Amino acid sequence: MSTVVKLISFKHFWVFSGSEVCFPRLGCFSDDAPWAGIVERPLKILPWDPKDVNTRFLLYTNENQDNYQELVADPSTITDSNFRMDRKTRFIIHGFIDKGEEDWLSNICKNLFKVESVNCICVDWKGGSRTGYTQASQNIRIVGAEVAYFVEVLKSSLGYSPSNVHVIGHSLGSHAAGEAGRRTNGTIERITGLDPAEPCFQGTPELVRLDPSDAKFVDVIHTDAAPIIPNLGFGMSQTVGHLDFFPNGGKEMPGCQKNILSQIVDIDGIWEGTRDFVACNHLRSYKYYADSILNPDGFAGFPCDSYNVFTANKCFPCPSEGCPQMGHYADRFPGKTNGVSQVFYLNTGDASNFARWRYKVSVTLSGKKVTGHILVSLFGNEGNSRQYEIYKGTLQPDNTHSNEFDSDVEVGDLQKVKFIWYNNVINPTLPRVGASKITVERNDGKVYDFCSQETVREEVLLTLNPC
Repeated sequence: MSTVVKLISFKHFWVFSGSEVCFPRLGCFSDDAPWAGIVERPLKILPWDPKDVNTRFLLYTNENQDNYQELVADPSTITDSNFRMDRKTRFIIHGFIDKGEEDWLSNICKNLFKVESVNCICVDWKGGSRTGYTQASQNIRIVGAEVAYFVEVLKSSLGYSPSNVHVIGHSLGSHAAGEAGRRTNGTIERITGLDPAEPCFQGTPELVRLDPSDAKFVDVIHTDAAPIIPNLGFGMSQTVGHLDFFPNGGKEMPGCQKNILSQIVDIDGIWEGTRDFVACNHLRSYKYYADSILNPDGFAGFPCDSYNVFTANKCFPCPSEGCPQMGHYADRFPGKTNGVSQVFYLNTGDASNFARWRYKVSVTLSGKKVTGHILVSLFGNEGNSRQYEIYKGTLQPDNTHSNEFDSDVEVGDLQKVKFIWYNNVINPTLPRVGASKITVERNDGKVYDFCSQETVREEVLLTLNPC
């Protein structure tokens, strides 16, 4: 039998009945399976009261880029703010032990303001995130319900369509975004999961976690997909979107170092104090997203059977339909909803700017037969690349060697290339080696040919022009 209890610090009533709690506006929450009592979620825990989770909506716009306006799900509060009905709205939801006022959320907003006019709402739920992980994983149900209620108020009271809403969630925030999408019946235009949290979610039914039915389009970036035990991988390896991107293979990000845990430890203990230490890979996902906003073509993802196949240079160039861009511009991909669990691989840099542009270079040699290394640099109308090694070994005239590399510069339309070779071996005959032809292919399949009849000595640059 249900009992009504008045909460002293709450104006409404909290109704509970054993394994279920019900709250005004948000509805009821059960600890029945699959929410609890299953292998992945064994503890029977209910989410906290909404006043304790204390979900807050912090609005930044092009007009107030540095100081937020705090909103509530009330039409008059929204209309009195800088919220604009003729703009898209992007919610950003943080994860475990994080908060909505952290710089990374507002930095994403600031990057957005450089490319669009937008309502950027940072969702703060630190009241419910700064507790044990298992409890926080239940509290995201409240956060998702609060976001869904906010979207419903926008729709029913202000005529603002969910098709203008994009929800971005990091870690536990990804699953909060999924809950918001589920509660709005998949009418939200887009959800982006930034390394969705693995513990308590990997392998669970779709009802519990982020999945493709939660929005019209769901894209996911996996950056910490190694198993939680023993590798301390906090992110999911399971595909949960229409497009799932695995940069650098999805497990170890360049620039991150992590201690490997070789014994079973308590999940709640793992997460304490991990933000800038063992969680480097986990945090990379939102840093990639932030950089992607300012680099519309710098995060091309290639369809491939595995990352090993990708690194073996067997997935280039993009297919005829093109490659999707990981991050902000993923929704521009024509085939974004042609299926679910579409997997893509790419490489990134080891520090911001993380964007990279992949090229395939083939070099046909001329001159003398020697042993050594050959390197090529690219020159285009938008920039010049550094030198990248194409081959090392026996340099045999008329042989062609190919390699792919990820440039930290997008050179644009190629105008010339430069060739150099070396072997660090003293040779009194002073051999000369050249490149009779160098072919460069971009990821969009466009090919450039450059030729030369000259040869050069070791460590002397040779310029090749179009032919």
